[in-house]
Amino acid sequence: MSLSAAPTLDAVQLKSRIDRFQKAHQDIVQQVRRVIVGQEEVLEQVLISLFVGGNCLITGLPGTAKTLLVRTLSDTLGLLFKRIQFTPDLMPSDITGTDIIEEDGTTGRRAWTFVPGPIFANVLLADEVNRTPPKTQSALLEAMQEMSCTVRGNHYKLPRPFFVLATQNPIELEGTYPLPEAQLDRFLFNVILDYLPAEDELKVVHLTTTTAKPQSDPVTNGEEILGFQELVRMVPIAESVSRYIVEIVRATRSSDESAPDFVKKYVNYGSSVRGAQWMVLAAKARALMRGRYHVSHEDVQAMAVPVLRHRVLLNFQAESDKLTTDHILKRILESKPAPKGA
Repeated sequence: MSLSAAPTLDAVQLKSRIDRFQKAHQDIVQQVRRVIVGQEEVLEQVLISLFVGGNCLITGLPGTAKTLLVRTLSDTLGLLFKRIQFTPDLMPSDITGTDIIEEDGTTGRRAWTFVPGPIFANVLLADEVNRTPPKTQSALLEAMQEMSCTVRGNHYKLPRPFFVLATQNPIELEGTYPLPEAQLDRFLFNVILDYLPAEDELKVVHLTTTTAKPQSDPVTNGEEILGFQELVRMVPIAESVSRYIVEIVRATRSSDESAPDFVKKYVNYGSSVRGAQWMVLAAKARALMRGRYHVSHEDVQAMAVPVLRHRVLLNFQAESDKLTTDHILKRILESKPAPKGA
């Protein structure tokens, strides 16, 4: 097995790239704030997904600005944006594209021509992804994991960067299909977008009921974002912090010796190692966004719930006791405090 060499930068180059990363982050937030009111934690998590090259699932009730947030962010990034409105009759080929037969007017010969679908974009908004059946939901799997799609046996690479922001309504509402576990695991975060506080809601009313039309301007580009993703992976993390992440992830598995008793009582399946990988990357991005050049235990604790909430499957006993995955994860963090002096 061969490993590609990590990029080497001198101190001046590294400092310049870090400064540009932090300036771009501030500019993105400033532009998004022109349109989106509140939701600081949600915006932070979506930006972390962008900076680590992950995909993000946004869960919220209708009217909580899920779609507006994604569209505004894509405008700010200066990337090719496409939107798919998922419906019960949407077919996989409506997402990936399809081959059609075209006839050459001069020779009369017919040939297959591939017509790309909306998945060929930098930022893909999968709107209300849980309103389409599993067959069509699964069409996103290869694209999200392999950065490619296959149509009639032909393999097509997707443009980079490629970033899926999927929105969904809570699955208990009528007319929705729960996402399969295999697809959920492809998302870095499951972000919960809740109602705004009263003061923020008042700002939204004033902002959206006049003739003014707030807009965001692009402040970066695709090449720069790919550089940011590489920079995030260069952030150092102490072995003690990595061990803490693995300890938290293993504590979500009821079959593990280190799992607390309440996990063994309420959890059917815990997170895979992918949860630990994403926690490391998310914590690195959060540290860099906050002006630090190393990962702290506080970064890990802040990222644990959004990274793991869709990777832990509770049993009937938890449902009977009206417990949610967030409740279990918060109890795990309480039972696994950061080491003293960290």
